[in-house]
Formats: sequence, structure tokens, C-alpha cells
Amino acid sequence: MTALVKSARRRILLTATASTLAFGAGVAPAAALPLAAQSPLAADVDTLTTTPPFSTPNTDACPHRDSPPPAIDLSEVPRPGEQAPAPVPVPDKPVGGDALGSCTIITAPGTPPLPADISATGWVLSDLDSGQVLAAKDPHGRYRPASTIKVLLSLVALDELDLNKTYVANAADASMEGSSVGLGAGGTYTNHQLMQGLVMRSGNDAAHALATQLGGDEATVEKMNAKARSLGALDTRTASVSGLDGPGMSTSPYDLALFFRAAMQNPTFAQLISTESVEFPGHPADPTKPDDKPVEPHPIYNDNMLLANYPGALGGKTGYTDDARQTFVGGAERDGRRLAVTLMAADVLPIRPWEQVARLLDYGWAVAPTTSVGVLVDPVAPSDGPAVQVAGPETHGPGGMDLASGSDLPNKDVAGRVAIGIVGAGVVVGLLAWARALTRRRRR
Repeated sequence: MTALVKSARRRILLTATASTLAFGAGVAPAAALPLAAQSPLAADVDTLTTTPPFSTPNTDACPHRDSPPPAIDLSEVPRPGEQAPAPVPVPDKPVGGDALGSCTIITAPGTPPLPADISATGWVLSDLDSGQVLAAKDPHGRYRPASTIKVLLSLVALDELDLNKTYVANAADASMEGSSVGLGAGGTYTNHQLMQGLVMRSGNDAAHALATQLGGDEATVEKMNAKARSLGALDTRTASVSGLDGPGMSTSPYDLALFFRAAMQNPTFAQLISTESVEFPGHPADPTKPDDKPVEPHPIYNDNMLLANYPGALGGKTGYTDDARQTFVGGAERDGRRLAVTLMAADVLPIRPWEQVARLLDYGWAVAPTTSVGVLVDPVAPSDGPAVQVAGPETHGPGGMDLASGSDLPNKDVAGRVAIGIVGAGVVVGLLAWARALTRRRRR
């Protein structure tokens, strides 16, 4: 059965049940081999879903300023006894510059017309090295990331895990819904191979295996959200390690650009997304499944069509869920410049997401390197406290913080908790001193 038929059958099932609980970030469900072994030249796994004619939504009135569009299914319904989290607070000033606070198309004066065939609701075109934003549409609008959030998971995993360490997959890994690299219970994989499965094949099974080693799904989600804040990404709250939709899931084209820029500064990640194919381990038959058969080592192929078709492509990450629609982040290098594009809430018409990225990259090469409508802020350095340095001439970081004076904090809740902690400590010290004095008086 082809991946397209599997996708169509899964969509029919979802329509019948009005739920994506059996769906995943990506299109194809877990399979023994065929999808993971297909060459990307045959199909782009995140753009196989057939969609109706689509025109780019008008975002001039900022409909997604606070939160993504309403879910079309039950994927974001909280579990019994739980409540959906409130939307992520909107900073007082747009991160990256005032111009990026606009929700419509943003271009610099004197630049050429934008391509007409971009169906993405929100997008950002940026320079990976200088951090300059060359053009954008609704850059801080809140959208669902789908599998592009795996870039953020990659940052956490590359920070914390030994890539040479081996991991034995279990039934929970192998049974993850959605896109899969084909982990099998009892199969032994290095963390480097799990990262290949995560980045090249968008494997939700690989995401689960990595998260298990990071403390479990909930702990990993917390680490991902903390990493996002450290990068200045204030539109982001992830609800799953793989990109499966869940209550409170949110990011923006701007934040996704921050994640990709940070990831591309890691040589291992840059190598992973540019790898076209690798040999992947097999696994033994599952003894709990009478008809299961062992899987031999086999090649897996990168599912990013930009890498296979665009000159100078550096690679990228695809994504899809029914609620997120098509999402994509990718980049290319030409004449010493490295540009990146993030797309959110896109469609496969009039052209597929990777082709839309290609059109925007072509536009980027046509404008001067000094072109700028804003900047991608640099990460918060742990030793520097709350200060956020930015590339280029802008002087404001997350939340409108004045970088020259450091007079504000990017997270006022954190500042408040610190202040309360200091006051509380002072009260405790005072009470202890009073108690000691009283004790001495009584002893006398």
C-alpha cells in the first residue's frame, strides 16, 4: 500500500471519528519499511495529502495575534480534569523590531515584488548569518508548528545526549502514531541514528525514544519550552515532543526562524539535515505479534524535497497535521549568503511548500544583503542574565527590553518571582534573628 493510499485512508478514518488522536505529525503511519525506504525523489511525505483550492488568508486584522486558528478536530481537547492553558502572553513590543509587529506583508522600500504563488498564511525570510529579516508576513502570528518543532527538540537533544550512546527501542516507541522512521521493539540504535530518524524522516518514534532519555515526554516538553525562551522565542509553547497538536500548542514564523538559525549553528544538525541517505539499523521481530517479521538494515532517505531540487539547498524540516496545515523551514547558500525561509499554515496549492520556499529564496537573492525589516535576536547568554543581544542596528530584545540599559526583563513573571524570593528570604532572616535574640533573653 502506498503512502498516499495510507494517508487517504487515515484521513477518511479521521473524518469519520472527528479526531486526530490516531494521526500524527507528518502523513504516514508507522510501517515496517516502505515509507522510510522511499527516495524523496519519488514523493514528499509531508505534502501528499490532497487539499482543496486555497487562497492565502488575509491577516491584516491580526486574527492570530494571540493564538492559532480554532482547531478543526479534537486534538487540542484537554484530558479529563485538565484545562487548556491560556494563550502565551503577547510582548509589549515586537521581538526583533517594531516593523515585525505588523500582521500583513512586510517588505523593505525599493525591493522587487514578492512572488504571487505563496499560499502560506505566515512566513519569514531571513539571513542565517547576519540575522536580518528581509521580508515577512504575519511574523509573530501564532500558528501550530507540526513536525517543524522537531528542530527545537533537536536543540535540546544535541545539548544533553551522548550521540554515541546506544538505546534499545521499546513497544511504546514503535507504536507512536504519525510519521515514523520504523523503530522496532528490541532494536538497538545509537542516539546519532535516532537523530537521523528524527531529522531526515520526521520520525515520531525517534522523537519518543529521544524524549525517553531526556526524562520523558512531559520533562522534555518543559525543556523545549525553556530552550525556546532562552532563544528569545516568546510566541512558543510546545505541547508535544514530536509536533502532534495538543492544548496550548503555539509558535510563530519568527520563532521558527530563531530555532532554525540556532540549530544551523550546530555542525551536527547542519550535517543531519543535509544528509540525503544513510543505512539504518533493522530490528528483531516483535514476539507479541504472531505475524511480525524481523527487519534487516536498510537505507532511509531525507524527506525534504528542497534538498533534492534546489541548488545550494542546506536542507530543512517539513511538517503537517490537519490543524497546522503545511509547515516548512529550510535554507540555502549562494555566493557566500545563507538564507532561510519559514512557512506556517500553508497549502500544497498553487505550488507545494518546498517550491514556495524556493520562490522566496529566489526573492532573497535578488535583494541587497543590507535589506532589513527587522532582526532575529540572539540567544540569552546564561552568564549575562536577562540581557539579549541582537544582530544589526535594532536596540530591543524580547518584550521590548532596552539592551543598552538592561532596564527590563524578557520575562516579567520570572522577575517577579525573583523579587518575591528576595523579599521572602529577608523576612525569614529577620525572623530567625528575632528568635535567636528572644532565646538568648530567655536563657539569661
